[in-house]
Amino acid sequence: MATPAIPRTVWALGFVSLFMDLSSEIIHGLLPLFLTVTLGASVATVGAIDGIAEASASISKVFSGWLSDRLGRRKPLILLGYGLAALSKPLFPLAGSAATVLGARFADRIAKGLRGAPRDALIADVTPPEIRGRAFGLRQAMDTVGGFGGPLAAVGLMALFANDIRAVFWVAIGPALLCVVLVLIGVEDAPAPEAGERPAPVRLADVQALDRAFWSVTGIGIVFTLARFSEAFLVLRATGKGLPLALAPLVLVAMSLVYGLGAYPAGALADRRPARTLLAWGLVALVAADALLAWGDGLVVVFAGIGLWGAHMALTQGLLGKLVADAAPPRLRGSAFGLFNLASGVAMLMASLVAGLLWDAAGARATFVAGGGFATVALLLLCVRRA
Repeated sequence: MATPAIPRTVWALGFVSLFMDLSSEIIHGLLPLFLTVTLGASVATVGAIDGIAEASASISKVFSGWLSDRLGRRKPLILLGYGLAALSKPLFPLAGSAATVLGARFADRIAKGLRGAPRDALIADVTPPEIRGRAFGLRQAMDTVGGFGGPLAAVGLMALFANDIRAVFWVAIGPALLCVVLVLIGVEDAPAPEAGERPAPVRLADVQALDRAFWSVTGIGIVFTLARFSEAFLVLRATGKGLPLALAPLVLVAMSLVYGLGAYPAGALADRRPARTLLAWGLVALVAADALLAWGDGLVVVFAGIGLWGAHMALTQGLLGKLVADAAPPRLRGSAFGLFNLASGVAMLMASLVAGLLWDAAGARATFVAGGGFATVALLLLCVRRA
């Protein structure tokens, strides 16, 4: 029997993710330096801003996922999320303080939360179960093309604008606006069920219908996220080892290149191999990355660690989305993705706050040693559960 084709809407969402990540990563690749060098903020402040922003995104994902289930439509919230993200971009070049950057990041991440759960639920809605791993892997891979294209563009723009970070930030607005157009013309909701098949509106109490399989996946996601703090710390580590400020976005280029090349094959492999095996290999890659970043001497070793960080992302991120989709009833998928992202976001807040405080108090090495320790504990727990 022939393998079904990946639906048009999944491809459209992939291109939307590509251009939004292109816009976001032009900014993100330079934001740690903008905060610490231009605005004089501490590394703990960088970690707090990233952690608070990601937690805000996760909280809004709960609301948007539940609302998309209740409405029976995903596209309106997806459009709202990408539209708000585009409107938040001008706040970055206009920022004169860390507080303004926090506000911009807050708006941008709320926008991400509004679109994230409905988008993932829509992918699950329109994709046959036997190719869901490929579908989530494809969207993740295209997202990551933007993820390495954005920092690469930032390097060229820094040269063009003589290291004027604010000027580079202004350019990032264009791809974000293009995303809104692509959602309008390229994304379609899943067909509505027939009148006799239409389920009752989702209520908050229905969350109790999410079974042990879903909560098990959520628990795994929490432990994973505690072991993986913001990529801003990778940028700061590389510049601390001698990478010129103008080339700092190359850190995210390297990470995203490995991530992008690996995401789709990892998703396809997840359709045929046990999920826990891939999750375990992802954790092994993260432990190795933390070891190189903690004790590596020189930029070559640091970039090897950054590449392993990207390999970890490729092996785990699309896979977790597939596991959530498989574990949740179709009418509760939006709510399930929202709850999963809430739990992961709170864990990301804790991880980034602790990482920033450790960096300021004990140095960069302590931050990556702690990350490797959490990853090792997660790997041991995964092996125990498998046994």
